[in-house]
Amino acid sequence: MAFVEPVTLESRNVRLLPLGLAHEEGIRAAASDGQLWKLRVTSVPEPHEAKAYIETALQTDNRFAFAVTHATSGEVLGSTSYHDILPAVKRLEIGYTWYAARCQRTHVNSTCKLLLMSHAFETLGCHVVGWRTDNFNFASQAAIERLGAQKDGVIRGHAMRRDGTIRDTVMYSMRAGEWPEAKAQLLYMLDKPRP
Repeated sequence: MAFVEPVTLESRNVRLLPLGLAHEEGIRAAASDGQLWKLRVTSVPEPHEAKAYIETALQTDNRFAFAVTHATSGEVLGSTSYHDILPAVKRLEIGYTWYAARCQRTHVNSTCKLLLMSHAFETLGCHVVGWRTDNFNFASQAAIERLGAQKDGVIRGHAMRRDGTIRDTVMYSMRAGEWPEAKAQLLYMLDKPRP
């Protein structure tokens, strides 16, 4: 039995489904909303690369990818993954996360993180959940820090960006003992009235 089994997670009208080729059109449409592939600090596929993006996600060892969908309409809103899954030490990372432009700065990201972190800590029994992001992706760094994750450090010259430049990677993590307080804060942020 694999450490991360196929699962559907749902809350607040956001549903995470195991990513599959059936989501190709939805991934293409979500990526097209805002031309997100033009951002040099993200992994959003160009619309014509939707099928290859899904195939790569499905074929990558130690990764389990989800389609982020609207629970009522079934519309694909983006994608996110568990990756760098280490069953022996009960650690995984959350990443490859992106959403259609219309979903950004809404409850979608916070809801996805609540679902993924709850499943990781409460069902899978993870000791640590990690995140990594480009050193110039300040929006992603701020979002990770709002979750209550701690900055572990920076790996210099760690990965290649799509434009050919070499990025530094900012690493974050949260330990299981920190999850109850982080979960309470995440629920508070999701439940407070929005202006």
